[in-house]
Amino acid sequence: MNTRGFGSQLKDSIPVPDFSSHGSFESHDTLRKGFTSAKSELFPVHPLELSEKNLPLNEDKMNFSTLRNIQGLHAPLKLQMEFKAVKQVQRLPFLHSSNLSLEILKGNYDSIGFEDILNDPAQSEVIGDPHVMMEHKLGLL
Repeated sequence: MNTRGFGSQLKDSIPVPDFSSHGSFESHDTLRKGFTSAKSELFPVHPLELSEKNLPLNEDKMNFSTLRNIQGLHAPLKLQMEFKAVKQVQRLPFLHSSNLSLEILKGNYDSIGFEDILNDPAQSEVIGDPHVMMEHKLGLL
């Protein structure tokens, strides 16, 4: 009997759970993600909540389809490529990034919103250790 072939069949047929930090046994990190609420995860509180949550995505889809109808397929593809390139450029994880270049591309640089006033990183209560935050971003923790 060929045990080598049998072992490979067993290995392929038996599911092995992933015990890494990103697996199904990961505990909820309350300091980074806040408190959990089972009710809010099941369904939205208000009927318009889902619509408001997806508003920027729906606006982008509408703008891209209008741009495609007016200028052709290349225009929305070029914009999406620029958005993706600008999103990749960020500061280190422990420093706040304003994403000004993304705001300029989207045309939101001259509007003042709720998050601009009350989301000041200098007044943040969560300031982490730079080494731990970098290891978390790289997936080493």
